[in-house]
Amino acid sequence: MKAFVRDCRALLLWLAGLAVFFAVYFPLRGCKAAMNWLCSRVILPLEQWLGQLCGVTSVSVAEVLILSGLCAALFYLMWQVRCLIPRPRQRLRACRVLLAVLCALLSVYAGFCLMWGVFYGADSFQDKSGLTARGGTAEDLTTLTRQYAEELSALSDQVARDENGCFAVSRRDIFAFAPHAYDGLVQEFDCLSLPRTAPKAFVSSRAMSALDFTGFYFPFTGEANLNDECPAAYLPMTICHELAHQQGIASEQECNFVGIMAAALSADPAYRYSGYLLGYVHLSNALYLADAEACQIIRDSLPDTVRADLRQNSAYWAQFSGPVRTVSNKVYDGFLKSNGVSSGIQSYGTVVDLLLAYHYDSQS
Repeated sequence: MKAFVRDCRALLLWLAGLAVFFAVYFPLRGCKAAMNWLCSRVILPLEQWLGQLCGVTSVSVAEVLILSGLCAALFYLMWQVRCLIPRPRQRLRACRVLLAVLCALLSVYAGFCLMWGVFYGADSFQDKSGLTARGGTAEDLTTLTRQYAEELSALSDQVARDENGCFAVSRRDIFAFAPHAYDGLVQEFDCLSLPRTAPKAFVSSRAMSALDFTGFYFPFTGEANLNDECPAAYLPMTICHELAHQQGIASEQECNFVGIMAAALSADPAYRYSGYLLGYVHLSNALYLADAEACQIIRDSLPDTVRADLRQNSAYWAQFSGPVRTVSNKVYDGFLKSNGVSSGIQSYGTVVDLLLAYHYDSQS
């Protein structure tokens, strides 16, 4: 009984500490000066150091930690259930288990708030670069979509293709070029010149696909982790997207823009093709809502190879439709909204405004 009381007291004290953390974190998140200082002086240097430390191995340390944590949690719960089955009336033990689980979940969330959520309250890429997202006319959108389609069509013959006409550049080559992917973009935006560490392929990529992830940045190790199974045509841009998170950019819409432009301005044809492909997808989706007829005309102008890549991607992700994907999206949507991104996952779509601003404002 004494051990039980001691354990419960420790868990309650831990919960009280978490309550204090959240009581300070959420109000302070609205103070940009405090968040800028914390991110630039403490969190970002720490994550870059962690990224360099974990970079000594090609294995994703994030994957090792995640899988180890899941296995440990499963073992703990199974052990506790085994102990409770012979003695179902041990309600106090059950309460202690629930309290421990609650502490663990809130601790993980608090860790993400401290190591990543703070970036949502700091200066954004737009603040640092001076590029401001803006809307545009249907004519502007049509012109830019056509421009991307033309660039995409020209690049389609410069990348390796398989017997079905789909993108077939070696994933090994794609990862090998990653350290040079930002060479073109940093010349325009020096705020993106912070050190980057090599992205890593996630061995459990099938699980990532089931959760509807093409990649993710793990702040606890400073690693950019990539889904190595989904269609390779999208991999270069996704790498650039995750490397943008290593620069301290939290917004998914801004990372999509940075990823598209980094890939499109790189020296490697496979990266340029991937950048224009993702840029075209975002632009054409927006154009379809504004002018479906113009969108279809542009799509019909694409060569069969590009359309093969688009079909392959749609077919790949269609197989993962289901409750797991739905729950994953809702959880991530909730995390975004809890960190002040009011539009949640839909924030990905506003990358179009940044593309319009870049091409019509900064290039004028």
